[in-house]
Amino acid sequence: MNYHITRGTQIYGPYTVADLQRYVASGHILPTDLAKGEDTGESVPVSQLLKPAGQSSAFAPTPYQGEFQGGGALPVMGYQGAYAQPAGGDAGAQFSDPPNLSWGLVLLFDALTCGFFQMVWNIIFSAWMRRVQPNSMALFYYIGGYVLGIAYSVGYVPVFMEQMRHALAHDGLVAPHVAHQALMYLLAAAGWVLKLVARFTMKSSLEEHYNTVEPIGLRLNGVLVFFFGGLYIQSQLNKVNQIKQAMRYRGAAY
Repeated sequence: MNYHITRGTQIYGPYTVADLQRYVASGHILPTDLAKGEDTGESVPVSQLLKPAGQSSAFAPTPYQGEFQGGGALPVMGYQGAYAQPAGGDAGAQFSDPPNLSWGLVLLFDALTCGFFQMVWNIIFSAWMRRVQPNSMALFYYIGGYVLGIAYSVGYVPVFMEQMRHALAHDGLVAPHVAHQALMYLLAAAGWVLKLVARFTMKSSLEEHYNTVEPIGLRLNGVLVFFFGGLYIQSQLNKVNQIKQAMRYRGAAY
């Protein structure tokens, strides 16, 4: 049977019992969270659900309230006593942290490189997303969008050379061939659409991961994703890192 987990007004899942055991051990689900089976109408604490599987209920969670723009106040879990470790190592080793370059620096480097840095950085954080969430297609959409953008730029080289030849010959400027111009517009439009799809695929993948596998209640604003793309996404990744660091700090403190 699969279970949905309720914490406050947030609902996560569905999870199998094995998932619940793993996420309680890693600190992503609290033993006091409520679990409701898909085939039952009753909610019970996770600790009660896992007891038959040999799980100890000796967790004393101490919620930490953190601010997350777009998602409200978040519970960041800590435990009295030793911090629970997942099987095989560090609690943070199960999923790598997001790329953590400040969005302000991304904006600065983007301006200094005329947009090239943002292209590279979008590839970097979408590649990280695919490692963490293997079903994410954002990386391929970004690559496709940039390839079409490069093709658009290269396609204008013959036009530019022809314009220069006529200018040097004092023949005046000539308009590019209609079919060639239409192809250039098509490449530009297709590239823009693919990059826009990549942004919203990244949004979907982040929300899926950080509301199921690592449930911290992440919500991204679609309007800001549309207009600011990678800059806005990076600002939210910075906040995810802050939350994960707070979790580790509180776990190490006990």
